[in-house]
Amino acid sequence: MAVSVDTVYKTVLYILNKEQRGYVTPQEFNSVADQVQKEIFNSYFPDGNQQNRKTQSNSQNDTEFFNIQKDIAYKLYPFEKEITFTYNSNNDGFIQTAPPTLYKIGEVISIYDDQPRYESISQLVSKSDFNKISRSKLTAPTKQYPIYYTTNAVIAPSSEQQLLLKISPTPSSLSVNGLTNPVSPNWAFTVGSLGQYVYDPNNSINFELDISEQTNIIISMLKYFGIIINNPTIIQVAEQESQSVEINEKS
Repeated sequence: MAVSVDTVYKTVLYILNKEQRGYVTPQEFNSVADQVQKEIFNSYFPDGNQQNRKTQSNSQNDTEFFNIQKDIAYKLYPFEKEITFTYNSNNDGFIQTAPPTLYKIGEVISIYDDQPRYESISQLVSKSDFNKISRSKLTAPTKQYPIYYTTNAVIAPSSEQQLLLKISPTPSSLSVNGLTNPVSPNWAFTVGSLGQYVYDPNNSINFELDISEQTNIIISMLKYFGIIINNPTIIQVAEQESQSVEINEKS
C-alpha cells in the first residue's frame, strides 16, 4: 500500500502551522517530496547489505514477521518489474525501449528460439573480460552459458544515451527484470475562489513507498522545511525523531 501524498501534505502543513513556524507552497512540497522519496529508496541498499552481514553471522531474527532483510525486500517489490529490451542492429545489442526508468538490472535471461530452444541466465562481465572470453576457444560463451556487459549508446533519432546490453552469443530475445526508480510524487491542486490551494486527486501522484514509511517521510520532509524556512528548532526535533526511528528499526 502506497503513502498518500495528500496525507503527508496535510500533516506537514499542520505541524508547521501549529505554532506559526512558517508555510510551504505546493511547488516546494513536491520538490522536497521527490528528494525524500529518493533518499529513502536509496537507503534500502546499504541497509540490506548490513542486514545480510548480520545474517551471515547468525545474529538476525528469523521469525516470519520480524525479519529485517525480508522487510527491506518487501519494500522493494513495487519497484521490481519486467523491463523491455529490443535488438538494435546498428549497435549489435539490446536497448531498453520503454519506460520506466531503470535503477538496477536484475536477472538477464537470453532466449534462443533455435532447436533445441534455450532460455539461459546470462552472466554479467566487464567489457574487457567480455572480449577476452569471447575470443578464447576454451571459454567462448555458448547458448547455454551466455555472457553480457552493459554500456551506453546514443540511439537515433533521440540524442539521449540509452542503456545497451551486449550479449554473446546474440539471442533471439531477452527477458530482463530489474528495479525501477520511484515515480516523483506530486500534490496537484487547483486554485479556489479565495485563492486557496484545493487538492486535485485526479492529477496527483502518491508516494510509491510502502505505507510503513509514512512516518519517515514526514520527519524527513520537516527537516528539509526547517532549512527552507530557516527554523533550527524544526531541524533539531526532526533529526532527533529520525535518529530514534532509525535506531529502533535497526536494533
